[in-house]
Amino acid sequence: MAVTHASDVGGRAHAGVGRNPVLLTLVGTAVVLMVAHAFGVLPPWLQRIPETMIPPTAEALDAVFAFVQNDLGLIYVTRFIAEGPLEFFLDATANLLYGKRRWPMLGPIPWTAIAGAAAVLGYYLGGWRLAVLAGGTFVWTALIGQWDIAMQTMSVLVVAAPIAFLIGLLLGIAAWKYVRVDTVIKPILSVLQTLPFFTYLLPAVIFFKVGPTAGAVATIIYAMPPMILMTTLGLKKVSPEVVEAGKMSGCTRWQMLTRVYLPAARTEILVGVNQVIMLCLAMVVLTAFIGMPGLGAKLLAMMGSFKLGRSFEIGVTIVLFAIMLDRLSKAWVVKQPIHFEKGTPWWKQHAYLLIGLAVFSFFCIVSQFVDVFAEIGRRQSFSKGKEIDVAIKSFLAIDAVNAVTEWLRWFLNVKVLIPFRNSLLWIPTPAFILLVTALAYWLGGKRPAIYAFVFFTLVAFSGWWDRSVITLYTVISAVIISMLVGIPLGIFAARSAKWSNRILLACDTAQTFPSFIYLIPAIMLFGVNDVAVVFAIVIFTTVPLTRYTIEGLRTVPPEITEAADMSGATRRQKLWSVQLPMALPTMAVGFNQAIMFAFFMVIIAAFIGTQDLGQELQRTLAGTELGKNIVLGLNVAFMALTFDLAVMAWAEKRKKMLGLG
Repeated sequence: MAVTHASDVGGRAHAGVGRNPVLLTLVGTAVVLMVAHAFGVLPPWLQRIPETMIPPTAEALDAVFAFVQNDLGLIYVTRFIAEGPLEFFLDATANLLYGKRRWPMLGPIPWTAIAGAAAVLGYYLGGWRLAVLAGGTFVWTALIGQWDIAMQTMSVLVVAAPIAFLIGLLLGIAAWKYVRVDTVIKPILSVLQTLPFFTYLLPAVIFFKVGPTAGAVATIIYAMPPMILMTTLGLKKVSPEVVEAGKMSGCTRWQMLTRVYLPAARTEILVGVNQVIMLCLAMVVLTAFIGMPGLGAKLLAMMGSFKLGRSFEIGVTIVLFAIMLDRLSKAWVVKQPIHFEKGTPWWKQHAYLLIGLAVFSFFCIVSQFVDVFAEIGRRQSFSKGKEIDVAIKSFLAIDAVNAVTEWLRWFLNVKVLIPFRNSLLWIPTPAFILLVTALAYWLGGKRPAIYAFVFFTLVAFSGWWDRSVITLYTVISAVIISMLVGIPLGIFAARSAKWSNRILLACDTAQTFPSFIYLIPAIMLFGVNDVAVVFAIVIFTTVPLTRYTIEGLRTVPPEITEAADMSGATRRQKLWSVQLPMALPTMAVGFNQAIMFAFFMVIIAAFIGTQDLGQELQRTLAGTELGKNIVLGLNVAFMALTFDLAVMAWAEKRKKMLGLG
């Protein structure tokens, strides 16, 4: 019974597809247009929208921004913030962390003092393993000769993350408190989370100057959305019993918020903090494109000069910082507040704080007498960049390795990627829009189909259709390859708890890597071409597909699999007829994340050299074409939102059919 139930639900999910008049009309019209195009009878204006019909959206946006910037005087407000309080905080942290000559003239703090204090914090939050990770990350950074560039990155991070947290918290509270704010802010957050990062950079440069100030502003805006969403979610989940207890104790509205709601939503808020920190680190690295110094700028320079050994070392440092910050913030989430008995001495209540201050002070004093405890110079560092560079180039020069990469590059380019790209570009614009609309309708129904039609029509009238199609071709190619790798890997891992835990740990670790890192192996193996772009995206997008395949298969109710066993189903029958149909709603989340990650990564891959929207977005950073920048960014957002809405609507329908909610 269980076997037939699961498979029957799968059949009913798309029952009547062949008889659906809307779907048949959409697909049929698209096919007629393509056949007409193949026979050369389709009018040119139905193949591509003529230039004369493209509205001057970019120019109009430029005029609006110029009015807001100059006539309304917004530029003076933003420049005051940039050159006033924001620059003051950035200068202060820069002075403390790497010795920039600004107030308070106390820096730089010795690397040993920071490493020691980080180790104590790690031990307090998670024991000796986290202490080794936290302290060891700073020790590695100093010994490898990257302390100054790492502290340049951290000096912006320690300013941007708290500001993003505070603004996100306040907006989250407002969205929870007022329905109108929530209604307005939700679509804005959806767009912000799908906009490519280049779209954040140019407005920041224009309004807040090139360098750390613009980098900090772009980072703050980029990192806020998850904080807003998690704060709202946490406050909405506070149980009525807790609220009632607060009211009965006579709390004022302020006390209810600060002593009841916020403490009860602590876990969700701290998850938001974790997301803010990770997004801030990712963005601070990416702001190298607008003159932000630090690890990102150095990595960009090394990759641009093809110094892969040095790039590898910097990549390891970025990864270590990402893992350290991720683990510390997650440990903070799960660590419950410690309550002491009344009358407990102050020093006992704050023992770890005092130990941390003692360690910090000790190394500050010792560094005054032992130079190596204060700073490690280039001659003293253990950098092996040149040696790694030689080793990598020697490995890539091996005939067998060279033959495999050359064959893969040829096969994927000539037999797969270029034909697929040309096929998509050949499809007439109206037919393409109708096919995407039909796909959205088949997956999610009427509402996602309407959004798909509107969004892709807007893309068509943006004047950047071919570039958008090339972007989409790269995303689709990478996601398909990721599915061929990630889903079988997830199915294999889900068969045993041991392998599930191992693969999930690898996925957790990989998800902390800043996206730039994935370009290094792609360039190493395939050089600069479409295969390298797709390969970098595949590494990035395989993670969510693998993770959610494992999670989906592990959450299949045991009684259903037991019923399948009792009915005499083979392992293959049980997998295809029971487990996968039941796991598909969860797997759809992974598929959706893979698509979102692919759209994000394809913009990063513009550094390799592409012909898509990412390349055009990167070019806008060299000028002041803010309107063009926004139009290009919205094109990416519209395409990403189309698939996001369709896939998530399908997942919800599937859950209801399976009785899962």
